[in-house]
Amino acid sequence: MKPNTISEPNINVALKEIQDFSKIAVSVDCVIFGYDGKNLNVLVLESDMDPYKSQWSLIGDLVSPDEDLDQAALRILRERVGFTDVYLEQVKSFGSLTRHPLGRVITVSYYSLISKVDHMPSAVLPLPAKWVNVYDIKKMAFDHKEILDAALDRLRKRVRYIPIGFNLLDPEFTLSQLQNLYESILNQTLDKRNFRKKITAMDFLTDCHKFQQEVAHRPAKLYKFDIEKYHALEASGFVFEL
Repeated sequence: MKPNTISEPNINVALKEIQDFSKIAVSVDCVIFGYDGKNLNVLVLESDMDPYKSQWSLIGDLVSPDEDLDQAALRILRERVGFTDVYLEQVKSFGSLTRHPLGRVITVSYYSLISKVDHMPSAVLPLPAKWVNVYDIKKMAFDHKEILDAALDRLRKRVRYIPIGFNLLDPEFTLSQLQNLYESILNQTLDKRNFRKKITAMDFLTDCHKFQQEVAHRPAKLYKFDIEKYHALEASGFVFEL
């Protein structure tokens, strides 16, 4: 009786498979959210690639061999748009076989939160970038609408349990501005009394002892988010929930 043998794959076949795999590109696409005081916006540019020419596109790039995913996302924000030191979070990956017309490209999506008042796109973009209301976008190039929707869904879930929404506001804000921000993100109307009761009860807002300037209505009191106070509360077992 012949001894059992284990067949080993031909080394040339294995090398060919590795070479084929190396033809798969990996990219990062950034969903850059900004708030203008009324609407939640996303920074987009017009695609110059057929068959998506003139459609809105997210801002992204291929991942270099010498960088990890987070580094690539930070590089894109820094080099392509001029943003630094902003909130950044990975969402999910997208790998449809037909998602890119030039070949197999797997992309990892991120979203970032910035205050539009303080940050505007630099002139290093290949095409002019534009802020667009997220709810006005019905169609995008590639699968970028799906990526945008996934990022928006993640943001909506996160802002209810983590106070990341403050990254979209100016350092000093009114309670009405804070509520308007949450209503814009969640796309729903919130009860004013209940919202203020919940926010003030959490005790991580600091009274700036100042009021709005140059407004047509009665000036409202200004507050700021105290990150150190929030972390102290969090360490003691406090759970943010809105």
